[in-house]
Amino acid sequence: MYYKQKYTHLFFDLDNTLWDFDRNAKLAMRDTVDQLKLNGQVPDFNLFYDFYEAVNKQLWDAYRKQEVHKKELITRRFAETLNHFEIKNVDPVAMNELYLDFMAQQTSLVEGAMDVLNDLKSNNYKLQIITNGFRQVQLRKLENSGIAHFFDHVFISEDLKYPKPDIRVFQHAIRSCNAKKAKSVMIGDNWETDILGARNFGIDQIFFSKDSKMPDNHPNNTPTPPKNDTFPAYTPHPNTYRIENLTNILRLL
Repeated sequence: MYYKQKYTHLFFDLDNTLWDFDRNAKLAMRDTVDQLKLNGQVPDFNLFYDFYEAVNKQLWDAYRKQEVHKKELITRRFAETLNHFEIKNVDPVAMNELYLDFMAQQTSLVEGAMDVLNDLKSNNYKLQIITNGFRQVQLRKLENSGIAHFFDHVFISEDLKYPKPDIRVFQHAIRSCNAKKAKSVMIGDNWETDILGARNFGIDQIFFSKDSKMPDNHPNNTPTPPKNDTFPAYTPHPNTYRIENLTNILRLL
């Protein structure tokens, strides 16, 4: 199918936008618990995972705000979980390494992701990744799930030293791709990091969410450009779209 190109450069988030993080992360944790022979100390795996997930989310929120560093994040999320369930003699750092290894081996994609990427690539869209994950895992996720070849660039917050929604991430990506802001769009599932971050930089966004409406804090303000911005916003109000299914991207391009 041929599309008249409203955009030339598409910037995708990875986790829960293309790669099914929710499913894959839980499978990786199951493998980790099995490998460490913790089943006798984890009477209810779902409770164990739910507690870990809540701690991990809090720490990632702090990491994005640059309130904690990577080392603290990867240590505390398992240390606090193990302590809560009174599990002794397990090194939280070693457990984290094992978990990340199992994580990178998972290959489930969001429904429709492969078809959408094939369609976009065949129509000569320039596809990129912007992700807040850790380099050692994100690159392996792309390779193992069979989608690495679709992307010209993979921008990882750990490499850039600042995570989304910091507008310097988007500025670096646009500059590196020699893209035009008016012809670029960010596609992601996280309202704060993907959508508001891209909006504040001044590019259009596609919010991938199964909820029936935009969040209550949908911004109506003019985006704030970065200091000494060499890419001024092309419009005072970049467009924000919402899709419930990944394949719905095609009708917006």
